[in-house]
Amino acid sequence: MKTVEETPGVTIEEKKESPEYVRTSLAAAMTMGKIPGKFYRDAKLYCINLLLTYDEGCHAKCAYCGLSGSREVDTDWVDSSFIRVDWPVFSIEEIKTALTDGTCPHVERTCISMITLGNAREDCISVVSQLKGVIPRISVLITPTIINKDWLIRVKEAGADKVGIAVDAATEEIFDKVRGKDVQGPHKWSKYWQTVEESVEVFGPDNTGIHLIVGIGETEKEMLETIQRAQDLGARTHLFSFFPEEGSVMEDHPQPPLGAYRRVQLARYIINYNIGSYRDMKFNEIGQLTDFGLTPEEYERVLNIGEAFMTSGCKGETIDNACNRPMGNCTPFQASVGHWRNFPINPNKDDMKKLREQLNDYSLTYEVDESYLDDD
Repeated sequence: MKTVEETPGVTIEEKKESPEYVRTSLAAAMTMGKIPGKFYRDAKLYCINLLLTYDEGCHAKCAYCGLSGSREVDTDWVDSSFIRVDWPVFSIEEIKTALTDGTCPHVERTCISMITLGNAREDCISVVSQLKGVIPRISVLITPTIINKDWLIRVKEAGADKVGIAVDAATEEIFDKVRGKDVQGPHKWSKYWQTVEESVEVFGPDNTGIHLIVGIGETEKEMLETIQRAQDLGARTHLFSFFPEEGSVMEDHPQPPLGAYRRVQLARYIINYNIGSYRDMKFNEIGQLTDFGLTPEEYERVLNIGEAFMTSGCKGETIDNACNRPMGNCTPFQASVGHWRNFPINPNKDDMKKLREQLNDYSLTYEVDESYLDDD
């Protein structure tokens, strides 16, 4: 157990750091019965999201991240919010108990997220090993900058069955601008894509995924080209919509237009499920998607399923997207007016009506249409 002696001759106080402790998302804490609360429209979280935690914090300087080393806030890193909510700290033993005592029997997966800090290499493997006998499906969201292919083999042997890589940016130029050299960050575009290829080799094409964030400067065309690149390598895309984090460099950056996000969601689904290809899609002069490359009949079939607009994440035992992250990309108010960016539940008939309208919205900015308030 890691300890710290604050003053000579004074009692030693326990430091709540990984691998004995982890932070959990607010949704995960609610699911495990650690914090009271209820999900909008009775959504359920099927994946317990865990984050390695250290007093030192993350050494990366990603411009959009609430945990960035460049974030300007008065709180310590451990007390910082992320995705607009608190991430409370719990011991691994508390996590194991919640996963085995019947508190959350519907949970089908856990995901362990690294940060950019040297200690995270071995600590991630340690946490995987501790959870291996508790839950059979363990994802690791890794930091390519601090690992190599041998480490990927080791974390798989420890018990991880899926790996995620947060590439986040759709182009090298944007990556450098928000994650790399332009913000004095340590991450490199080439290293991230090298790790995507290595992860597919180690874990297999069905067990590797990348994260991409819509709305940090790319066009729809650039985003879909990158989704196709990952698909061609054997990696699916887990899609996020940008939401400004307080204190981050991009705290004043707007959310992407809702129509743009809906089109990318549907196109990602088409690409990831091999229904069609980016190469058959058409775009206008500013890179907006105008044709999904499907026949009208196939388009209607795919659209009516509704799954394209649900959270894209790692599979569970019985559901395709166990990591469904309720409210991960929007506020509860936005969800209540039909602007749920990633649905953690199946869209209903009213949702689908709004989704159809949004797909055809080519606005260049995002605004809440107050007419939605009259519909709910």
